[in-house]
Formats: sequence, C-alpha cells, structure tokens
Amino acid sequence: MQIVLGAILWFAVLAVGIMAGVYFTFSTFLMQSLDRLDRPAGMVAMQTINRVILVSPFLPLFFVSSLACAALVVAGVVYWNLPGSWQMAAGGAAYVLGMFVVTATRNVPLNNALEATDPAGPEGEAMWRRYMKRWMAWNHVRSVACVLSLALLVMAVMERG
Repeated sequence: MQIVLGAILWFAVLAVGIMAGVYFTFSTFLMQSLDRLDRPAGMVAMQTINRVILVSPFLPLFFVSSLACAALVVAGVVYWNLPGSWQMAAGGAAYVLGMFVVTATRNVPLNNALEATDPAGPEGEAMWRRYMKRWMAWNHVRSVACVLSLALLVMAVMERG
C-alpha cells in the first residue's frame, strides 16, 4: 500500500505543479493580455479558450489530479501517524477545496455566462467587465491554493524520505 500511496503522491506533486502553472499564467499575464485587446476580441478569445480547454489534456488532468488529491486526504487521515501524513492531507484538501471546488462553483458558472453572451451585443462589454473582475479573483484563489498544495505535497514527499 505504501508503494501505491507513494506513486499517487508523486503523481499529485507533478499534476498540481502543472495546474499551478496554468492558473498562475492566467492570473499574471494571460487575462490582462486578453483584456487589452480591442473589443470584443478578448472576450471572443476567452470564449474560444473555454471551448478548447474542454477537449484538451487539461480536463483529464483536472479530474485525475483532483481524485488523487482527494485520495491523499483520506490516506493522510488513515495513516496519520506516518511521516508526511498531515502534509498529504492538508495539501490534498487545499487542492480539492481551493482548486476543484472553486472551479466548479465559481469559475465554470462564470465561463458558462460568458459563453451565453454575444461579444458584439449590447451586453458584451458589461459582461466582460463583470467576468474579468470575478473570474480573476477566483482564479487568484485557485493559483494560491495550487501553490500551497504543491508546497505541502513536496513536504510530504520529503518527510516520507
């Protein structure tokens, strides 16, 4: 069981690191770049990103990494007395709550609302302003949650030796 747990932990470290990079990219320059495009080009580009991401390798990684981190929460609690257990549990929880739950309850509904809005229509500009403000705030939460999760999971690897 410890070999399987170690493999899940290592997979989670790599997957969470990749996801942290994705969200960091959106938070630090990608969204600001889209916002600086002539209207409604930024909104159209984000709508396109949201469509493409659903058929890209991102989506399987999103779900499998969330499942791995949920498993680490359970394993961390079950094996609480073993080295690295609290870091596994905390890192997994930070990811599941701060990345998966936030994405499902905050960012995806905003993406759906954006998709339903005509960028060239009368509501396009107002929608884009609301979207940028709210989506970016929640994306920052995802970025921080992923980095925190990554740090804790690396600590768990180090503790396990």
